Amino acid sequence: MIKILFIMQIILAVVLTIVILLQKSSSIGLGAYSGSNESLFGAKGPQGFLAKVTFFLIIAFVLNTILLGYLYNKTYNKSVVDEVKIEQKATIPPPPPPVDTQSVPQAPTAK
Repeated sequence: MIKILFIMQIILAVVLTIVILLQKSSSIGLGAYSGSNESLFGAKGPQGFLAKVTFFLIIAFVLNTILLGYLYNKTYNKSVVDEVKIEQKATIPPPPPPVDTQSVPQAPTAK
């Protein structure tokens, strides 16, 4: 299910980008290369149609993102740290034997 939603997310992102680029802007954008779409979409041209399609795609994109986040978090809520095994076999070394101060050699004295 997550794979299908992820593929649909990619498709929605690509289609949404194309639809936004086709819309008329102050510099006309890529809509200038689409030919005479005015007769196909009505008197107002493709702007009303593309605005509605953009709105629908944005709603689908946001809902798909929320659903993907919910399902992914529900399915994969384990952390890598949860699977690390901690060994409790740490041994403390025995303390060193006491030092006999009589057998320790003395440092030479400076003259």
